[in-house]
Amino acid sequence: MKVIRSQEHTSRQGETFTGEVTLESVLNAQTEGGVSLSIVHFKDGARTHWHEHPGEQVLYILEGEGRVGTHGGEEVQVKPGDVIHEGPGERHWHGAAAGKSMTHISITTKGSPAWFGSPEE
Repeated sequence: MKVIRSQEHTSRQGETFTGEVTLESVLNAQTEGGVSLSIVHFKDGARTHWHEHPGEQVLYILEGEGRVGTHGGEEVQVKPGDVIHEGPGERHWHGAAAGKSMTHISITTKGSPAWFGSPEE
């Protein structure tokens, strides 16, 4: 068993985002291909660039108003309590709604995502 205290979380500014985003690393994978958990804070319409995960990603919206988009053109509004599942290799982006902030928990498996350009490209 491993217990990670709140004061052990590390925070950094995101580099693969449009706008102001803070990533709070809570749990890094403990085994190869294992689970990672982060809390991500998006300010005023900020969002991720396009990306794909080698494994699954689950997002749980904690607060604010957000949106999630897929490579096929679908865009969905999300709010606290909503859960989003992205399958392996599914190209997508997510972040705060225009003029709003949003915070979500991100749970991923099987390593880091592959990053692409911003959703505006």
